[in-house]
Amino acid sequence: MKGIIGKKIGMTSVFEPNGKQTACTIIEAGPCVVTQKKTVDTDGYDALQIAYGEAKEKNTAKAQINHFAKANTSPKSIVKELRNCSIDKNVGEDITCEIFTEGEKVSVIGTTKGKGFQGVVKRHGFAGVGGQSHGQHDRSRAPGSIGGSSYPSRVFKGMRMAGRMGGDRVKMPGLRVIKIFPEQNYILVAGSVPGHNGSIVLIQK
Repeated sequence: MKGIIGKKIGMTSVFEPNGKQTACTIIEAGPCVVTQKKTVDTDGYDALQIAYGEAKEKNTAKAQINHFAKANTSPKSIVKELRNCSIDKNVGEDITCEIFTEGEKVSVIGTTKGKGFQGVVKRHGFAGVGGQSHGQHDRSRAPGSIGGSSYPSRVFKGMRMAGRMGGDRVKMPGLRVIKIFPEQNYILVAGSVPGHNGSIVLIQK
Protein backbone atom coordinates (compact mmCIF):
# COMPACT_ATOMS: atom_id res chain seq x y z
CA MET A 1 0.00 0.00 0.00
CA LYS A 2 1.09 3.57 -0.73
CA GLY A 3 -0.35 6.76 0.71
CA ILE A 4 0.16 10.46 1.25
CA ILE A 5 -1.51 13.24 3.23
CA GLY A 6 -2.92 16.14 1.27
CA LYS A 7 -5.22 19.13 1.29
CA LYS A 8 -8.32 19.65 -0.81
CA ILE A 9 -7.91 22.80 -2.92
CA GLY A 10 -11.13 22.94 -4.93
CA MET A 11 -12.88 21.57 -8.00
CA THR A 12 -12.49 22.13 -11.71
CA SER A 13 -13.15 20.31 -14.97
CA VAL A 14 -10.84 19.13 -17.73
CA PHE A 15 -11.29 17.85 -21.27
CA GLU A 16 -9.82 14.39 -21.77
CA PRO A 17 -8.20 13.22 -25.04
CA ASN A 18 -11.49 11.60 -26.11
CA GLY A 19 -13.23 14.98 -25.85
CA LYS A 20 -15.18 14.13 -22.69
CA GLN A 21 -15.42 16.83 -20.03
CA THR A 22 -14.69 15.40 -16.57
CA ALA A 23 -15.32 17.09 -13.23
CA CYS A 24 -12.35 16.61 -10.92
CA THR A 25 -10.95 17.69 -7.57
CA ILE A 26 -7.61 19.43 -7.10
CA ILE A 27 -5.61 18.03 -4.17
CA GLU A 28 -2.29 19.26 -2.86
CA ALA A 29 -0.65 15.88 -2.20
CA GLY A 30 2.30 16.40 0.12
CA PRO A 31 5.14 16.80 0.39
CA CYS A 32 5.15 14.58 3.48
CA VAL A 33 8.27 13.81 5.48
CA VAL A 34 8.96 10.36 6.96
CA THR A 35 9.27 10.85 10.72
CA GLN A 36 9.50 7.21 11.86
CA LYS A 37 9.76 3.67 10.52
CA LYS A 38 8.15 1.02 12.71
CA THR A 39 9.06 -2.64 12.43
CA VAL A 40 7.83 -5.90 13.89
CA ASP A 41 11.00 -6.27 15.96
CA THR A 42 10.80 -2.85 17.65
CA ASP A 43 7.09 -2.00 17.62
CA GLY A 44 5.24 -5.23 16.90
CA TYR A 45 4.04 -4.18 13.43
CA ASP A 46 5.29 -2.60 10.21
CA ALA A 47 4.31 1.01 9.55
CA LEU A 48 5.60 4.22 8.06
CA GLN A 49 4.85 7.41 9.99
CA ILE A 50 4.50 10.50 7.80
CA ALA A 51 3.88 14.17 8.69
CA TYR A 52 2.35 17.04 6.73
CA GLY A 53 1.70 20.76 7.23
CA GLU A 54 3.67 23.32 9.18
CA ALA A 55 3.02 23.98 12.88
CA LYS A 56 4.33 26.67 15.21
CA GLU A 57 6.93 25.49 17.70
CA LYS A 58 5.16 27.29 20.56
CA ASN A 59 2.03 25.20 19.87
CA THR A 60 3.92 21.90 19.74
CA ALA A 61 4.74 19.68 22.72
CA LYS A 62 8.43 19.29 23.55
CA ALA A 63 8.25 15.55 23.01
CA GLN A 64 6.91 16.13 19.49
CA ILE A 65 9.57 18.78 18.77
CA ASN A 66 12.29 16.28 19.68
CA HIS A 67 10.56 13.60 17.62
CA PHE A 68 10.55 15.83 14.52
CA ALA A 69 14.15 16.89 15.21
CA LYS A 70 15.28 13.28 14.80
CA ALA A 71 13.93 13.47 11.25
CA ASN A 72 15.67 16.83 10.68
CA THR A 73 12.38 18.60 10.03
CA SER A 74 10.31 21.39 11.56
CA PRO A 75 7.16 20.70 13.63
CA LYS A 76 4.25 19.41 11.58
CA SER A 77 0.51 19.71 12.19
CA ILE A 78 -0.68 16.32 10.85
CA VAL A 79 0.89 12.93 11.60
CA LYS A 80 -0.43 9.61 10.27
CA GLU A 81 0.74 6.00 10.09
CA LEU A 82 0.60 3.86 6.97
CA ARG A 83 0.59 0.16 7.86
CA ASN A 84 2.16 -2.36 5.50
CA CYS A 85 3.46 0.53 3.43
CA SER A 86 5.39 -0.31 0.27
CA ILE A 87 7.10 3.11 -0.02
CA ASP A 88 10.86 2.67 0.30
CA LYS A 89 11.85 5.86 2.13
CA ASN A 90 14.13 6.50 5.10
CA VAL A 91 13.50 8.81 8.06
CA GLY A 92 13.82 12.44 7.00
CA GLU A 93 13.09 11.84 3.32
CA ASP A 94 10.10 13.40 1.54
CA ILE A 95 7.17 11.66 -0.12
CA THR A 96 5.65 13.60 -3.02
CA CYS A 97 2.74 13.20 -5.42
CA GLU A 98 5.06 11.38 -7.82
CA ILE A 99 4.30 8.10 -6.05
CA PHE A 100 1.11 8.12 -8.16
CA THR A 101 0.79 7.78 -11.92
CA GLU A 102 -1.82 9.23 -14.23
CA GLY A 103 -4.69 6.88 -14.97
CA GLU A 104 -4.46 4.71 -11.85
CA LYS A 105 -7.21 4.38 -9.24
CA VAL A 106 -6.82 5.78 -5.71
CA SER A 107 -8.94 6.02 -2.58
CA VAL A 108 -9.43 9.34 -0.78
CA ILE A 109 -10.38 9.46 2.91
CA GLY A 110 -11.69 12.66 4.48
CA THR A 111 -14.27 14.19 6.80
CA THR A 112 -17.50 15.41 5.23
CA LYS A 113 -18.87 18.90 5.72
CA GLY A 114 -20.76 19.40 8.99
CA LYS A 115 -24.41 20.34 8.38
CA GLY A 116 -25.50 20.76 12.01
CA PHE A 117 -28.95 19.64 13.21
CA GLN A 118 -31.14 18.85 10.20
CA GLY A 119 -34.64 17.54 9.65
CA VAL A 120 -35.67 14.30 7.99
CA VAL A 121 -36.18 15.81 4.52
CA LYS A 122 -32.58 16.97 4.19
CA ARG A 123 -30.99 14.25 6.32
CA HIS A 124 -32.79 11.18 4.95
CA GLY A 125 -34.58 12.40 1.82
CA PHE A 126 -38.12 12.11 3.21
CA ALA A 127 -40.88 13.61 1.04
CA GLY A 128 -42.84 15.08 3.97
CA VAL A 129 -46.45 14.28 4.78
CA GLY A 130 -47.94 15.70 1.59
CA GLY A 131 -50.13 18.73 0.99
CA GLN A 132 -51.88 20.70 3.68
CA SER A 133 -55.43 19.85 4.71
CA HIS A 134 -57.97 21.25 7.13
CA GLY A 135 -56.24 22.04 10.38
CA GLN A 136 -52.73 21.30 9.13
CA HIS A 137 -50.11 24.01 9.24
CA ASP A 138 -46.43 23.85 8.25
CA ARG A 139 -46.44 20.06 8.07
CA SER A 140 -44.91 19.63 4.63
CA ARG A 141 -41.46 18.71 6.07
CA ALA A 142 -42.66 16.76 9.11
CA PRO A 143 -41.45 13.16 9.69
CA GLY A 144 -44.90 11.66 10.22
CA SER A 145 -45.62 8.76 12.56
CA ILE A 146 -42.63 7.17 14.27
CA GLY A 147 -44.21 4.23 16.09
CA GLY A 148 -47.33 2.41 17.27
CA SER A 149 -49.54 3.29 20.22
CA SER A 150 -50.43 0.35 22.44
CA TYR A 151 -47.97 -1.92 20.63
CA PRO A 152 -45.00 -1.76 20.68
CA SER A 153 -45.45 1.35 22.88
CA ARG A 154 -41.96 2.50 22.02
CA VAL A 155 -39.85 3.76 19.14
CA PHE A 156 -37.67 1.15 17.46
CA LYS A 157 -33.92 1.66 17.58
CA GLY A 158 -32.49 3.02 14.36
CA MET A 159 -35.60 4.97 13.40
CA ARG A 160 -34.61 7.65 10.90
CA MET A 161 -35.30 10.98 12.55
CA ALA A 162 -33.93 14.50 12.68
CA GLY A 163 -30.42 14.90 14.11
CA ARG A 164 -26.84 15.91 13.53
CA MET A 165 -25.78 15.55 9.92
CA GLY A 166 -22.33 15.50 8.36
CA GLY A 167 -18.91 15.50 9.97
CA ASP A 168 -18.41 11.80 9.21
CA ARG A 169 -15.22 10.06 8.10
CA VAL A 170 -15.82 8.83 4.55
CA LYS A 171 -13.73 6.82 2.11
CA MET A 172 -14.19 7.40 -1.62
CA PRO A 173 -12.67 4.40 -3.45
CA GLY A 174 -11.80 4.03 -7.11
CA LEU A 175 -11.13 7.67 -8.03
CA ARG A 176 -9.07 7.96 -11.21
CA VAL A 177 -5.98 10.19 -11.27
CA ILE A 178 -6.48 12.53 -14.22
CA LYS A 179 -3.35 14.69 -14.06
CA ILE A 180 -0.26 15.21 -11.89
CA PHE A 181 1.58 18.51 -11.46
CA PRO A 182 4.87 17.68 -9.66
CA GLU A 183 6.00 21.33 -9.46
CA GLN A 184 2.98 22.36 -7.36
CA ASN A 185 2.47 18.91 -5.74
CA TYR A 186 -1.05 18.91 -7.21
CA ILE A 187 -3.01 15.93 -8.44
CA LEU A 188 -6.39 15.95 -10.17
CA VAL A 189 -8.75 13.09 -9.38
CA ALA A 190 -12.01 12.46 -11.19
CA GLY A 191 -15.11 13.07 -9.09
CA SER A 192 -15.72 14.60 -5.71
CA VAL A 193 -13.77 14.29 -2.47
CA PRO A 194 -15.28 14.57 1.04
CA GLY A 195 -14.74 17.78 3.00
CA HIS A 196 -14.60 21.51 2.43
CA ASN A 197 -11.85 23.33 0.57
CA GLY A 198 -8.73 23.32 2.72
CA SER A 199 -9.65 20.13 4.61
CA ILE A 200 -7.06 17.39 5.17
CA VAL A 201 -7.44 14.15 3.21
CA LEU A 202 -5.53 10.87 2.99
CA ILE A 203 -4.85 9.47 -0.49
CA GLN A 204 -4.15 5.73 -0.74
CA LYS A 205 -3.59 3.14 -3.43
